Amino acid sequence: MGSLKDFTELEVWIASKKLTNTVYKVTEQFPQKENYRLTDQMCRAAVSIPSNIAEGIGRNTNPDKKRFLYIARGSAFELETQAHIAYDLNYLNDESFKKIKSEILSVKKLINGFISYLK
Repeated sequence: MGSLKDFTELEVWIASKKLTNTVYKVTEQFPQKENYRLTDQMCRAAVSIPSNIAEGIGRNTNPDKKRFLYIARGSAFELETQAHIAYDLNYLNDESFKKIKSEILSVKKLINGFISYLK
């Protein structure tokens, strides 16, 4: 896993930051009326993932680290739900939806792997 002190080198953090960037890019295409609704919710959930991973790495004990990883994973599930809603409302096309879903799945697997590593 590398040094746990430098979270920016962790594959899980890098992947979650990439997912966040993807979410920001695709939500730019959402209708203006969604700026303070679904767009905001999706961006907040996406940002929460790498933020909580970083905060967990900054904690001293493995139980603390795992707690923040579980929060990050919860945000990934939240984002996945919001992506489904955006897709249902035709705010996401097939390609964007598949890309986000794929990135979310990858991030969830990496988080689960990291949690297992800390056990």
